[in-house]
Amino acid sequence: MIKNYFIVAFRNFRLKKIFSLINISGLVIGITSVLLIVMYVQDEISFDKFIKNSDHIYQVNLHGNFGGQEFIGGTTPPPVGAALVNAFPEIETYTRIFQPASELVRYSEANKTGKFFTENAVYAVDSNFLQVLDFRLKEGNAASCLQKINSVVLTEKSAKKYFGDENPIGKILLFDEARTPFTITGVLYNIPSQSSLQFDMLTTVASYNVVKHFSWSWVWAQMITYVKLRDNVANDAASIQQLEEKFPSMVKVQAASAFKRIGQPYDEFKKKGGIWDFYLQPLTSVHLYSAGIQSTLTTLSSIKYVYIFSAIALFIIILACVNFMNLSTAQSSKRAKEVGIRKVVGSTKSQLIKQFLIEAMLYSFIAAVIAVLLVILLLPRFNDITGKALIFNSFFTNGTWIFLIALCIITGLLAGSYPAFYLTSFKPAAVLKGTGTLKGSTGNIFLRNGLITFQFAVSTILIICTIIVFQQLQYTQNKDIGLNKENVVIISNANRLGSSEETFRQQVSSLPNIVSASISTGIPAQNTFTDFYIPQPDGSKNQIAKDLTLSSFIVDENFVPALQLKMLSGRNFSTDFADSTSVIINEETARQVGWKDGLGKYLQYPGNKDQMFKVIGVVKDFNVSSLRDVVTPFALFYSSSKTYNTGTSYVLARVRSNDMQNTLQAIQAKWKNFSPDTPFDYSFLDNQFAALYSSEQRMSTVFVIFTFLSVFVACLGLFGLSIFTAERRKKEIGVRKVLGASMKSVVTLLSKDFLKLVLIAAVIAFPVAWFAMSRWLEDFVYRINISWWVFALSAFFAIVIALATISFQAIKAAMANPVKSLRSE
Repeated sequence: MIKNYFIVAFRNFRLKKIFSLINISGLVIGITSVLLIVMYVQDEISFDKFIKNSDHIYQVNLHGNFGGQEFIGGTTPPPVGAALVNAFPEIETYTRIFQPASELVRYSEANKTGKFFTENAVYAVDSNFLQVLDFRLKEGNAASCLQKINSVVLTEKSAKKYFGDENPIGKILLFDEARTPFTITGVLYNIPSQSSLQFDMLTTVASYNVVKHFSWSWVWAQMITYVKLRDNVANDAASIQQLEEKFPSMVKVQAASAFKRIGQPYDEFKKKGGIWDFYLQPLTSVHLYSAGIQSTLTTLSSIKYVYIFSAIALFIIILACVNFMNLSTAQSSKRAKEVGIRKVVGSTKSQLIKQFLIEAMLYSFIAAVIAVLLVILLLPRFNDITGKALIFNSFFTNGTWIFLIALCIITGLLAGSYPAFYLTSFKPAAVLKGTGTLKGSTGNIFLRNGLITFQFAVSTILIICTIIVFQQLQYTQNKDIGLNKENVVIISNANRLGSSEETFRQQVSSLPNIVSASISTGIPAQNTFTDFYIPQPDGSKNQIAKDLTLSSFIVDENFVPALQLKMLSGRNFSTDFADSTSVIINEETARQVGWKDGLGKYLQYPGNKDQMFKVIGVVKDFNVSSLRDVVTPFALFYSSSKTYNTGTSYVLARVRSNDMQNTLQAIQAKWKNFSPDTPFDYSFLDNQFAALYSSEQRMSTVFVIFTFLSVFVACLGLFGLSIFTAERRKKEIGVRKVLGASMKSVVTLLSKDFLKLVLIAAVIAFPVAWFAMSRWLEDFVYRINISWWVFALSAFFAIVIALATISFQAIKAAMANPVKSLRSE
C-alpha cells in the first residue's frame, strides 16, 4: 500500500510539473531560510560554551554612578578579583584581562630583514588565565606558560604570520619601540568564532607598568575580571543573589582608602548618591545579554536579533506551507474526480488522507534535499552578510541533523493537512455528477482568505521594518554630530615617532591637498579616556557640591579646525598663550555643572588638589560614540605637541577629496622617512562611525533578503489562489463575456476580492510593525520618528505586488474562449 502511495505521488508530480515546481520552490525557500537562520541562532546561543566549566565562570560587572552619570561597565578596577576571592569562600579563583594599546611587534633574525606588524588584539592576562578559561593549547603548558614576566602565547594564525611552518616555542618577539624581548612559551589553536574574546596574543599583566601603577585603585576600571564559583554556588540563582548582596560591605572596606587617595572619601561619595557596586554575569550570557553594558574587549551581539531572525524563519516556512495548501486546493477540480472514483472502488477516507499527506511529505523531502544543496552554496555569502564563520558540518553535530528530518516531516504534515482533509471530504456521488466539485464550505473560503491575508500581513510587516531600519541608518549617517567626519584620515601609531611626531605632523600639513592636521590621544567613534573631576567656580578651594565624570582627549591647537568643531564661546588653544593647564569643554559639561558657559572657571583633578584646569572655551556638543548613547561631558586638554610624545596618539588629517589616493601615498612616503620599520596604518573617520552600526547594517541586509523572499513566497500563494478563483468562476466569466463584458471588467471582477485581502493584511500589519520598530528604536537615544507615509508606501507596494501577481491569471481568464467554459452546460 505504501509503495502504491509513492507511485501515485510521483505520477502526480510528473503530470503537474508546473504546480509541482511552484510547490517545491516555495518549500525550498522556506526550508533554506530556516536552515540558515537555525545555524545562525545555534551559533549565537553557543557562545563560550566550549570552555570547560563555563557554567561556573562569571564576569564581574561594575554598576556605577559618579557625578550623576549612571552606567554599567564590563570592566572593573584591578583589585576587585583578589578582594572577592579573599572575602568570599564561595569564589574559587579569579583571572583578569587588560588590553594595552596596539603593540608594534617585531621578529628579527640574523642576516634577515625580519617581520613586523601592528598588533591590535593583544591581551595582558593573569598567569592562571588559560587554567580558568581553557582555550586549547597546541604547544606549551597552561599552568606554566604565562608564569614568567614578558612571556607571550600566540595563536596558530599569529605563529604562522611570523614564523611560517617553524616551531616558534622559545623564539623572541620584540614589543614596541623599546624592543622589549618577549619569549614565546605557547601556541594556541585558533580562537573559536564562538568565543566572545577574540585575541591574537596573550602576554602577562606583570609586563605592563600601568597595571602595577594602578594596582591599588578602585576607580581605574580598565580590566575585565572573571571569577569561578564553587560547585555549591554555581547555577544556583538564589545563592548567587545572596553572594552579590554581600559585595557592598566588602567594597566599603576595600575601596575607602582608594577613594580618599583621590580626594573623595567613600562615605561622602555615597552620601552624594554615588554608586560603586559589583554584580556577576554568567560568562555564557555575555555575548547576547550585554545591552547597555559598556565593554571594549568582548564581541557582543543581542538576543533581540536571535528573536527577530527566529520569527522570520518561522513566518517564511509557514508562508511556504500556506502556498502548498492554496496551490493544492486550486487543483481541487482536477483531483476531486480522482477522489470520487477512489471512494467508489473502496478507498477509505483514512487511506486517501495518507495518500495526500505522503505526497506532501515527498514534496517536502525533495525540497529539503535541494535546500541543503543551496545552504552549502549560499553559506559563504550568508557568513559575509551576518559576520559569522559558520561551517555546514557544524549543523550536524549534537544530533541536530534530527532537526532537519523533523522539519521535513512537520512541513509536510502542515502543508498537506488542509488539502488532505479538504479534498477527501467531497461526496463521491456529487463529485461524479459534477455538482459538488468546487462547492467548498464558507469555512473553507474563510480559511483560504485568512491564509492569504496572513501571508501579505507578514510581507507588509517586513516591508515596513526594512524601510524604517534603512531610515534610521540613513539618519545616523547624515545627522549633524557636531563635527565633520568626512575626508578625515586617521594615522595610527603616531606616538611611535617619538620626538619626530610634531615634525611629521608639520610635513603632512604642508602637503598641497591637506587642509589641516592635528595630534590627539584619541579619536571619535573609537576610544576616549574617562576620569573624575571636581568643578569649581574659581581657583579657590570652595568646590561645587557635584562631581563630574569627564571623557577627554589631549590635543593640540589644530584639533578643533581639523574636525571643524564649532566654538560657541571663548577661544581655541594657541601657542600664543600658556595653555598647558587650559581646557575646552562641551555644552553638556557646562550644563551638568550648572555653569552658564564656564569660561574662566576651573576643573580640579581629585588626585592632585593643586592640578587645576582653566576653562578657556566651549564647543558645541559633538558625538564621540554612536547615536545609541547620549552626549556626555567631554573635554579637550592641551599639550604642546613638541613635548607631547607619551602614550597612544594619532595624527588626524583633513584631506581635500579631489585626489585622495595620491595624498595617501604622499603621507605614507613621509611616514617611511621617519619610521621605515613601523607599519603605516591609516583609516577614515567616517568608516569608524559607520562601524558603530555594523550590526544594524547587517540586520538591514538580512531584512531586505528575507523581505524579498517572504514577498516572493506570498506571491506564489496569491498566484495559487488566483488560479483557484479563476477555475471556480470560469463558467461565470464565460456567461459575462457572452453577455458583452469587457476584459477590463473581468479583470476587475477577479482582482477586487484579492485587493480587499491585501488591504486587510495591511491594516493588521500596521500596529504590529509600529510596535516592533518602536521597541527597536528604543536602543537609539537619537532616532527617527516613524512617519505615516512609511505605512502608506508599504501598503502601496503590497497592492502593486499583488496586482502584478493576480493580473497574469486574471488577464488569461478574461481572454479565454467562453465557448470552452460553457461547453459542459
